[in-house]
Amino acid sequence: MKFYLASGNAHKAREFQAMADAGALPVEVISAVAIGGMPPVAEDTGTFAGNARKKARALKERLPAGGWALADDSGLCVDVLNGAPGVESAYFAGPRASGAENLAKLVDVLRDVPEDRRAAHFVCVLVLVGPGGEEHVFEGRCDGKLRREPAGSGGFGYDPIFVPDGHTQSFAELDAAEKNRISHRALAWARLADWLRVRE
Repeated sequence: MKFYLASGNAHKAREFQAMADAGALPVEVISAVAIGGMPPVAEDTGTFAGNARKKARALKERLPAGGWALADDSGLCVDVLNGAPGVESAYFAGPRASGAENLAKLVDVLRDVPEDRRAAHFVCVLVLVGPGGEEHVFEGRCDGKLRREPAGSGGFGYDPIFVPDGHTQSFAELDAAEKNRISHRALAWARLADWLRVRE
């Protein structure tokens, strides 16, 4: 089964493929780049599910009949910021900000926040759209706290400051296998995998 990922982020495609392989699922995750890239999508719904749905449906229109489009929308929700950056995680430092710029802004914003108020969680919502408009939604959440300074060279985005509950290392310091077991994306994928096994 082929899932076309509604993203130009090659790292995400590799991460999803690694999770599929680890679960021995007969799934090939293909980046939208392979079919000409993602069409422009305004991520303006205000929700993770709404944004993922828009991206999946936009890509689905470019797929051959019978194709499956998979989209994710994910972000970091910081308690002391009332859930921000949340759905705006990719644009926290501005509409054209890089991941490094978003990270730097969040580190600065939280500079004076005490340790006992640095709770946060990552959310991932996956939307899978298939033949005839068939749609399935899967959600994962990973709770943790935020470091004062980035640590680690793995992952991307806010990974270097997020320490998942039960761990002392940031997402960027954990090995890929461990991150792919506990992350918000992994938990959402696990629900998708359960659905796929039942379907088969």
